[in-house]
Amino acid sequence: MKQEYWMNKHFSYIFNRECEYFPCHPGADPENFNCLFCYCPLYALGDSCGGVFTILPNGYKDCSLCMFPHRRENYGKIVDRYRDILALMSFSEENDKTY
Repeated sequence: MKQEYWMNKHFSYIFNRECEYFPCHPGADPENFNCLFCYCPLYALGDSCGGVFTILPNGYKDCSLCMFPHRRENYGKIVDRYRDILALMSFSEENDKTY
């Protein structure tokens, strides 16, 4: 099996044990917790993000049980979704002329 170009590279995995919230998800393995996507870029994709979430009564997504962006092996899967995020941004900019 061919190894992805990003595997074992420092840019694809960081952690911050000094963070006041580390690890910020219940049950997370602190030895294999990627802080790179602390604020998940897939959040904007709503219910098609691919992660585990619930919708709170106020309409916000609660991703506190989702480990998808914090697993070392998911770096490539998240980066592959950037096209979807860019498409969403492009659509939003075309339809929102208030800025």
